[in-house]
Amino acid sequence: MAAEQASAQDRASGALAAQVRDADEVEAQAADAARVRSAAVLSDARAVLAAAAEHARATLVASDGGVADDAVRQALAAELAGVDAALAASGQSATTLRSLSATLTASDAAVAGAHDAWLAEQAAAAAAAAAAPKASTPAKPATSAPSCGTTYTGPPFYTSPATAGGDGSNGKLPPEALTAISWDVDPHGTPYFLKNAAAAALERLNTAFRGEFGHNLDLDLTYRDYDTQVAMRAALGSVAATPGTSTHGTGLALDVPELPCEYGWDTPQRSWLVSNGPSYGWVSPSWAGRNGSNPEYWHFEYRG
Repeated sequence: MAAEQASAQDRASGALAAQVRDADEVEAQAADAARVRSAAVLSDARAVLAAAAEHARATLVASDGGVADDAVRQALAAELAGVDAALAASGQSATTLRSLSATLTASDAAVAGAHDAWLAEQAAAAAAAAAAPKASTPAKPATSAPSCGTTYTGPPFYTSPATAGGDGSNGKLPPEALTAISWDVDPHGTPYFLKNAAAAALERLNTAFRGEFGHNLDLDLTYRDYDTQVAMRAALGSVAATPGTSTHGTGLALDVPELPCEYGWDTPQRSWLVSNGPSYGWVSPSWAGRNGSNPEYWHFEYRG
């Protein structure tokens, strides 16, 4: 009888030990599963934050020179720097990363909204300029000095509108890459388009020019699409750039009228542009100077 009781006690002890082992195993499995879930949540939070950072970077590039107040872009850039530091470090919780994502996304949206508002203002100004009746230019008397006539003798060419569906290459710039100049359109009524940052800088340059001379800067050509480059090369030969290489095709160049008495060598207007243009990012390239490889007193380029 005593032996049977001892055996029963041994079985009970063994069962209890087995229960304890089972409980420990279940607890270990639960802990492993929790760690896996926690790692997955953290990884997802980092991926979301990284995607938000890339989108914010693209927004900063697209809005460069294209907002009314750059403070909103500066705030986004500062937040993006903090996010980059957080992504490079370790130890942040998923909650912290998600909070950074929410804040960065909100600032990104604020910059995008400011850029859209700026584009709308520029488009409205261009539309108003196009709709406004142009003052007729009195005919010059027949006795005008020959030096005041245009030096251009080729067929007429005009500035180009944005290239719908353009891929961003030379002469194929899409509408979102270009901004219309607010104060003038060409003889066909086409707005003068330039790359967004170049257009913004030219608006500031024109304000200073108007203060100096009492009238807006005269424009002849700005953005030149690829088809126009082909046509100009066919008409003018090597005088025109090889299609796909023209600086006008980048949206970063302009021509003033080829009127030597107004913008020619040593005129007050050209001298002022050469001296003051670089402060706004606009220069007369060395090759276009009087002693350059291809003298063009009418040509200016945006270098930022």
